[in-house]
Amino acid sequence: MIIDSDQHLYESRTLWSDYCDPTHAEEALRIEDDDRGFAWLTWRGGRVQMADVQLPGDPVAVGRHRRRWREGLGPEYRYDEALPDDYWEPGARAAKLAELGVDQAVVFPNFGLLWERPLSVSVPALTANMTAWNRWCGEVAATAGDALHPVAHLSLRQPEWLEAELDRLASAGVRLAMIAPAPVDGRPLSHPEHDRIWASFVAHGVTPVFHVADQPRVIDEALYTDPADSFVPVLESVFLWTPAALAVTDLIVNGAFERHPELRIGIVELSSIWVPQYLLMLDGAWDFTTTVNGKPLTELRRRPSEYFRRQVRVSSFSYEQPAALTAQSDDLYMCCSDYPHGEGTATPIADYARAGCEPGQPGGLFADNVATLLGR
Repeated sequence: MIIDSDQHLYESRTLWSDYCDPTHAEEALRIEDDDRGFAWLTWRGGRVQMADVQLPGDPVAVGRHRRRWREGLGPEYRYDEALPDDYWEPGARAAKLAELGVDQAVVFPNFGLLWERPLSVSVPALTANMTAWNRWCGEVAATAGDALHPVAHLSLRQPEWLEAELDRLASAGVRLAMIAPAPVDGRPLSHPEHDRIWASFVAHGVTPVFHVADQPRVIDEALYTDPADSFVPVLESVFLWTPAALAVTDLIVNGAFERHPELRIGIVELSSIWVPQYLLMLDGAWDFTTTVNGKPLTELRRRPSEYFRRQVRVSSFSYEQPAALTAQSDDLYMCCSDYPHGEGTATPIADYARAGCEPGQPGGLFADNVATLLGR
């Protein structure tokens, strides 16, 4: 059994309006073409981000598409004509898995990675579009069997709405949900007011997952100097892992993992090469601050790194050498392809084999660790 921990399904042009509550229809995201034929993700008539059709292993094409728009040229392709069925249609993706060499796949949204921060100015708009995606996820879970594991999209800003969504997701068999690794309206994730939320995740059998996305930022806005039309800020690319590392550190050192030992967290497409050094720093900093402050921040019954090893699993690309990472820090890693994104791959198993990792070897890289997040 091989479970890919990171694939993406494109949303249809009208998914949000099709699944949104009618009372929030004016808030629904859409994919619309400009007068030159470039497709855009839009909200309230404004452009959120360009909607392109990426090709695995070809990030150059992503930049070329944006460069043509900046230069006043037309697109090299028409969005609907270039979009393969398996990019957006669950049945076609399930059939594609054998060609990719995997048995099952965790599927995140595609454009859902681009709009959480822009829509955060309006909580009703934020939750309405999340609800629309989540309803579609429920249909995918109900029809795809074990082939696809859709990832819901949630915010912790409205606990009542969140619990209603968790009820619906659990009933539909959705076991994963993407959340932002960031404070919630000024409160850290470990805040006691959030204990109700973490308990609800556990009770419903839904695992929170951190994934690269345009979400509330943990690095000061003054440090972002990229032009407005940039796709990925340089700072976020350099410090890709930082929000997730800060979030799990907060949950560990402030006792949330102690209070909720059944809570699991997934970290996906936020790199993994940082984990061994991080675990050393986590324990070392805990010992040092406990010594110089005269007492620990929180009474913990385990070493801080033990909570990470018990409750966190991290996706690791083949080029990060997950076998070496496992030897340094423990069996914490999950295989991933990021299909069909440009920085991803359509040959994940061959890629891992070249890195010295093959199915059948001991360890949870190819199935068991992601199965832990799925509650198996």
